[in-house]
Amino acid sequence: MKGHVLLLIIFSISYATKAIEFNYPAVFNFGDSNSDTGDLVAGVGDHLESPNGQTYFKGPSGRFCDGRLVIDFLMDAMDLPFLNAYLEALGLPNFRKGCNFAAAGSTILPPGPNFVSPFSFGVQVAQFFRFKSRVLQLQAKTRRFNKYLPDEDYFSKGLYMFDIGQNDLAGAFYSKSFDQIVASIPLILAEFETGIKLLYDQGAKNFWIHNTGPLGCLPQNIAKFGTDPSKLDSLGCVSTHNQAANLFNVQLHALVTKLQAQYSDANLTHVDVFMIKSNLIANCSKYGFEEARAACCGYGGPPLNYNSQLSCGQVKTINGSSVTTTVCNDTTEYVNWDGIHYTEAANQHIASQILTGKFSDPPFADKMPFLLNLKF
Repeated sequence: MKGHVLLLIIFSISYATKAIEFNYPAVFNFGDSNSDTGDLVAGVGDHLESPNGQTYFKGPSGRFCDGRLVIDFLMDAMDLPFLNAYLEALGLPNFRKGCNFAAAGSTILPPGPNFVSPFSFGVQVAQFFRFKSRVLQLQAKTRRFNKYLPDEDYFSKGLYMFDIGQNDLAGAFYSKSFDQIVASIPLILAEFETGIKLLYDQGAKNFWIHNTGPLGCLPQNIAKFGTDPSKLDSLGCVSTHNQAANLFNVQLHALVTKLQAQYSDANLTHVDVFMIKSNLIANCSKYGFEEARAACCGYGGPPLNYNSQLSCGQVKTINGSSVTTTVCNDTTEYVNWDGIHYTEAANQHIASQILTGKFSDPPFADKMPFLLNLKF
C-alpha cells in the first residue's frame, strides 16, 4: 500500500466553545452514495455485485466502493461503530450509536420519475423523525432494548452529518442548460434549509455539513460531457460541472453561516470537501496514487475505463458479446472506484484531510481537546 496510512493526528489542547469536539454519543447521517452504508440496496431490494466491498468487507456491503467510505473513517476517529442503514432489517442492526439515512442516488429536491432513489432529503428527515418517535416509544415502555437504541438525550447531544446535493446538480445536466442549473441552486438550498430547521426545531444542535465535490472530474461525467476537449479544464475535468459545484458550494457556505448566526445555541461546521477532492485529483502522485480519473472497476480501458451501460461487477451483452467489468490490480493506486465513487484509499485520504480541521469553518485544527487516534 502506497502511503495512505495516517496513524496519529495530534491537536493542541486549547479549546473554544464553538469548536467541534468529536465526542458525541451518537451520529445521525443524511446523504447520498458518498455516505450510504446500505440504505438504497435494502430500500429498493437491489444488490451490489463483487468486487464491491472486496478491500475491507470481503464482499458487497451496500456501499458503492471497494471498502470503507469517508463516514466510516470519521466514525472510527470518533471511536464509534460504523453506522447501520435505517432500512437494513437483517444482520442484527444496532442503532445505539446512531443511524444512517443516506441513500445512493438521493437528491435534496423531491425526486422525479426517473430518479435512482426515492429517498430525497425530505424523506430522509421524515424517516429520522419516525425513527426518533419509535425509539422514544420503545424506551418509555421497556429498557430491554437499551443496548440497541439511543437514549433520549442522544438526539440533542448527537452529531447530525450531511453530504448531499451532488445528484441534484449532476442529474440536472442531462436535461437542463448550465444557466438553468445555476438558477435552480437557491431552490435546492431552500429545501435543504427547511430540513435543517425541522431538525433544529426537534432539538438537534450539532450539524456537520459537507459541500459537494468536483463533479466534473468523475469519469461518468467526463465520458458523457467531456468528449469535446474544449469542455475540459486543465485537470481534464468538465468545466461546467465544476463551475456549478463551486456556485452551489459558495451559496451553501453562506447558508451555513446564516444559520449559525440564527441558531446561536447550535454548532454548525461547514467542510470544504470540494477542495480536498480537487487537491487529491490535481496532486494524486504526491499522495501516493497513480491514477486520478480512470475507474478502477469498469469497462472500456484507458483513458477512463468507464461505460454507462455496465456497472462495476455486472455482466452484460453489448453488441452481441458478453462482457464484464475489469478491476485494477491495486485499488490503492486509484482515486476513482467505479466511475462515480471513490476508492477506499481515496476515502481514507479525504477523511484524514477532513480531520486536520484545516478545511472546516470554523476550523478546529487547534481546538481539539484530546489526541485523536486514527485506527486506519
